[in-house]
Amino acid sequence: MAIPNPRLDSVCVIGTGIAGLITAHTLLRDGFTNLVVLTRDKSVGGVWRADRVYPGLQANSVGGELIFSSLEMSLSDTADGRPTGSDLNAYMEKFAARCLDGKIRFETEVVKIQRGTSGSGWLVDVKDGRSGGSETLKFSRIVLCTGGCNTPTVPENLSPAAAKKAGFTGSVFHSVEFRSRIDEVLSTVKSVGTEGRDAADSVVIVGGGKSAQDVAAYLANEGRKVTVVYDTLDCFLASTKPMPDFVRKSRVLSIMSPHSNLRTCLEHFLHTTWLGAKIVHVFWNFLAGSAFTAIGAAEDSPLRRIHSPFWSIRISDEGVPSPNRFHMLAGSGKIDLVSPARVVSYGHDGKSVVLNDGRMLRADAVVLATGYSSSWASIFDDETSTTLGLNRHPPTASAEKYHWNYTSLANPPPAHPQAMQWAGSIYRGLVPAKNIARRDFAINGATFSTNHGMVYEVASHWISSYFLGDRMRLPATAEDALETTERQAAWMRQRYPDMLVWMNESYTSKLDFCNWPQAIDELLEDMELPSMRSGGSWITWPFKTISLKEISKLTEEREAKRALILSL
Repeated sequence: MAIPNPRLDSVCVIGTGIAGLITAHTLLRDGFTNLVVLTRDKSVGGVWRADRVYPGLQANSVGGELIFSSLEMSLSDTADGRPTGSDLNAYMEKFAARCLDGKIRFETEVVKIQRGTSGSGWLVDVKDGRSGGSETLKFSRIVLCTGGCNTPTVPENLSPAAAKKAGFTGSVFHSVEFRSRIDEVLSTVKSVGTEGRDAADSVVIVGGGKSAQDVAAYLANEGRKVTVVYDTLDCFLASTKPMPDFVRKSRVLSIMSPHSNLRTCLEHFLHTTWLGAKIVHVFWNFLAGSAFTAIGAAEDSPLRRIHSPFWSIRISDEGVPSPNRFHMLAGSGKIDLVSPARVVSYGHDGKSVVLNDGRMLRADAVVLATGYSSSWASIFDDETSTTLGLNRHPPTASAEKYHWNYTSLANPPPAHPQAMQWAGSIYRGLVPAKNIARRDFAINGATFSTNHGMVYEVASHWISSYFLGDRMRLPATAEDALETTERQAAWMRQRYPDMLVWMNESYTSKLDFCNWPQAIDELLEDMELPSMRSGGSWITWPFKTISLKEISKLTEEREAKRALILSL
């Protein structure tokens, strides 16, 4: 009897962001030629696609954390070591043209995903964005790569509908629309110094995250008066000189950030002893203080109202601060900051917003940098989500069942009750635990880290091995997988207090922020491949630069392992 060849099965990859592109490429290299990539967009790139990239947009990392081992990136002359939005868009379009030619169906919106009528395979309802026609596609396997940064979250009290009801006359839109609304804002709000301009003309930006900062910097550089209202800014790393690779691109930050499994003696010392914990917190406090020094922030500056760099996953790597980026512009008074504060409604004068303390701010346009919700809810009905195991849920075990007595985790900041911090049950952030034995559904792009390119590339190999039925280190049963995910959820609640309260479903299964090297090691070991590939002695290993070259031959390594097993 012939053994079924999984490479002949039809595979659907949904999404053409970083995770979708590298997943499709890896599957194709592994022989899954009956593969199609679906995207509702007109071009590839996800959050870096052409219609979302606006002038001045740059990544919040300085190096190659958004590229793949098989293709180098060329930076524009204005990039200053940091990829611009245009750089990343060009890179992904080049990658897709070279590696996925003819495999992508553009302007094809996935409306619904459900199991096949026989209980196997998948039915994918799609809508053609050009013709408006609908059809149902059938696939044996699916990889969901839609991420959590495409569907905007708009608070009801600040929505365009609420603005209209209050009589607000200015523009109101989410930051995801900024590229398409730039001209509207620039024509509505006159630049500083323009004849006939009202001195109070202003754009109000709601939020203190990366998109709020990017939009504020762009408008300020265009000469507009900008006011940013926030409670707490994202933390940032900055220095007066470029940080060396043996710190930025090594394991230094990862071992200074505790992991749920301490693998080395050094990590045990740092996170389970009094002296080690002291070193850890001095290190992170030094990084925060150095960033304030680099931007020249005064002691009473609102720029210092940031999330903790140790306890948070909201951190941007600014490198050497630039005078035309957010922090320096705000420090020099070219961007007004109102903090701590929240915008709660629109004023009835038609030209203002109201803050939670009763103050009113003039606003001729309002940009809502209020985050994103997961795309998953709109494409899975409740029954499929529950059966598959995609839904977030409150803790199912008491806090005492899983607890890490790390000295570095003593004295955490205030947080909501743990029962409010819901998490998902996605094993390794890649496979719903309830579905792990079927090997027909996976997710890439739901792991939150500071090195998406490398993490998603290794994850794509893990997914391909999983689909191929390779021998892997996997839980024996769905119950074992669920136990692992519950432990992971408990870890996230302890490690990052309150982060799960605001994170959407696409990211609440795996937060490997600075711990991406450990996350990669876990995936490599699952595939029975060597981990900790950077080398070094017992003294130098934390400072060895981690390179994409370390994972450039994973396809060949996995094939060699497969051949060896067959020969035994």
